[in-house]
Amino acid sequence: MLAATSTSWCAVGARDIEGNLSCAVGFGSAAWDRLFGAPRPADLHSFRELRTGARTAPSTPGDLLFHIRAERVALCYELAAQIMARLDDSVTVVDETHGFRYFDDHDLTGFVDGTEKPTGAEKIAATIVGEEDAAFAGGSYVMVQKYLHDHLAWHSLPTETQEGIIGRTKLDDIELDDDHKPAFAHNALTTLIENGAEVKILRHNMRFGRVTSGDSGTYFIGYARSLHPLETMLQSMVMGRPPGNYDRLLDDTVAVTGTNFFVPPVQFLAALAPDEPSQPLRLPAGWRGLGGAPTSDS
Repeated sequence: MLAATSTSWCAVGARDIEGNLSCAVGFGSAAWDRLFGAPRPADLHSFRELRTGARTAPSTPGDLLFHIRAERVALCYELAAQIMARLDDSVTVVDETHGFRYFDDHDLTGFVDGTEKPTGAEKIAATIVGEEDAAFAGGSYVMVQKYLHDHLAWHSLPTETQEGIIGRTKLDDIELDDDHKPAFAHNALTTLIENGAEVKILRHNMRFGRVTSGDSGTYFIGYARSLHPLETMLQSMVMGRPPGNYDRLLDDTVAVTGTNFFVPPVQFLAALAPDEPSQPLRLPAGWRGLGGAPTSDS
């Protein structure tokens, strides 16, 4: 069963204790109802599609998410292989994306990605469900989107134009001051202030790509203690804040997937089948899984 994921994680991770192997297991809204029923995480729901003009954030199916991370790709591969061996033919993999570290945490636009992500206690406060939903305290919500970049169009833009779109300098990763930052800058539209305080999320974005096919870009993986900040930021990017003042990054990048998940705490998975024998997991026919995604981001 899915509870054995932690056993596989321990076994594979023990091969290299400095490899920092981790695996987050997420469940989509429909999958939660089919597997567990009530009670359910208070904010779990399907991805809400956004469309306006040429910009879109599509909603795509996904029942299970395995977000696998490590310092070595070999660890990611081995854990993913063991998970898929247990799932056997019970799931259909709808996406398997392998990410990589790119030049000191830059993404394929040439800018540093995730500069201001929270750390320490701030990270826990931003990502971990608390007493507001006590039955699922310790869990986290995840939104994933796969973005494909038009690299020729992006790299044809002057550096100054790119910096205005991102809201940071390209060479030294310094945030533009408010006098020079456009209102449509990516980091302006994805900053969320509520009740006088900034609401943070944790981005574990991945760079991915194949040079021969042009299929490359950024795999957005955002963790938060509710879907609200993730959805509000995306709304600002696509629809604009105010409407029409949209994220110009979307002129040269397009989302091709969009799915929401809830990642319960490890104890929840362990309690599903504490004395489970080693055997393939059988799930109902038609299940859709998003494959594990090796990355070395911390």
